[in-house]
Amino acid sequence: MAAIEQTLLSSGISHIAGVDEAGRGPCAGPLIVAAVILRDPFSKSLQEVRDSKELTPKKRERLYSVIEAEALSLSIIEISSEEIDRQGLHKSNLEGFRRAVHALHVTPDYVLTDGYPIEGLAMPTLGIWKGDQVAISISAASIIAKVYRDRIMVKMDEIYPGYGFASHKGYSSALHTAAMKKLGITPIHRRSFSNVAALLS
Repeated sequence: MAAIEQTLLSSGISHIAGVDEAGRGPCAGPLIVAAVILRDPFSKSLQEVRDSKELTPKKRERLYSVIEAEALSLSIIEISSEEIDRQGLHKSNLEGFRRAVHALHVTPDYVLTDGYPIEGLAMPTLGIWKGDQVAISISAASIIAKVYRDRIMVKMDEIYPGYGFASHKGYSSALHTAAMKKLGITPIHRRSFSNVAALLS
């Protein structure tokens, strides 16, 4: 971890932003994109930071606060199900990346993203395959996005009881599918997703 940041820092690039998302796969709930510029990617406080999928929920919650404290700048963008339905998932994802970078109060010198490069930015960017596993800035962004989205889905479980949002977080589990068939489609479901569209028809 942080080898990419080390190379960039050695080249005189100081403000490195990592960008990642949470919520591409679920058929309900928002897509969340986070951008993070760490003060020091090599801080001892960040030694446990890695791809959010490799961490337990409890550890992600703890590291969320650590990353907030270690961030020079941090932004979180929420893209609703309606926007995803209107312009498509991939376009929404890339637009969320751009918004997250623009929302940082410190302008990055370089932007690292998970998977997809961002077009239309003034600074250089690099899309890295499985970037959340090799760049600590992207890993930090993945944790922020995942924890923030999970918290939203727990709230959605209270607003729309019976769907199990607090457990499956909007993914198409057997429990979720059964709930949609029994209770119907909610405003936070993505109507452009095939399984939701099939139930609507």
